[in-house]
Amino acid sequence: MQFKPTLGLSASLIAIAVVFAWLGQWQFERKNQKQILFDQFNNAPMLSIEQALQQGEQFARVHASGRFDETRHVLLDNKILNQRTGVHVLTPFVLSDGTSILVNRGWLPLPPDRRHLPAVPTDHSVRDINGILKKPSTDGPRLGRPDVLVADQWPQLVTYLEMENVSDALGTPLHPWLLQLDPADPAGFEGRQWKAAVMGPEVHAAYSLQWFSLSLATMIIWLTLGFRRAQQQSSEDQ
Repeated sequence: MQFKPTLGLSASLIAIAVVFAWLGQWQFERKNQKQILFDQFNNAPMLSIEQALQQGEQFARVHASGRFDETRHVLLDNKILNQRTGVHVLTPFVLSDGTSILVNRGWLPLPPDRRHLPAVPTDHSVRDINGILKKPSTDGPRLGRPDVLVADQWPQLVTYLEMENVSDALGTPLHPWLLQLDPADPAGFEGRQWKAAVMGPEVHAAYSLQWFSLSLATMIIWLTLGFRRAQQQSSEDQ
């Protein structure tokens, strides 16, 4: 059986197949990266917060003593829980050594009128808390200018978390980490089923399979059209 594809069609379909294959390989590599991240999350050690901060131990399960700042909260916007729009509540926690760290206390709903932010009930008494130490996320494109925080207006709504801006507004140095509050702690709110990342490795694996399948389908189309064209030319010659 003869195979006679056109030059233009061959160039186009092969180029498309190569792009699809490249996207499949990229998603496969992302899947491997995410698997390493999730393994790190699931096997993280239990440390004191002093040890975890000193070692820079991402995802460490930590114990800390201190007190919450009862009035100054940062509300991180665009957090969805059960198809509802809301915020993550980030509250400074003053550790026993006098340093401060932001604690993600979970999700609260955001009213349609954003001029009226949700109340954040907070106990200022000395307490012990547990949680997961995590680097603040800086991934993804950002639209618009950074949020401007002021020192005398709390709570404040932000689209992106900039630790330096928060620290300046608080007038207090902050550790460059977030402490994700343990789901059992009564000082927190909803949505504290913490994960290493929003998108797991299985999602990237599915995307990778889709792209490789599209690449294969494109090549099958190219072969089919090439053989069909050869048959048509043969019929015309006869």
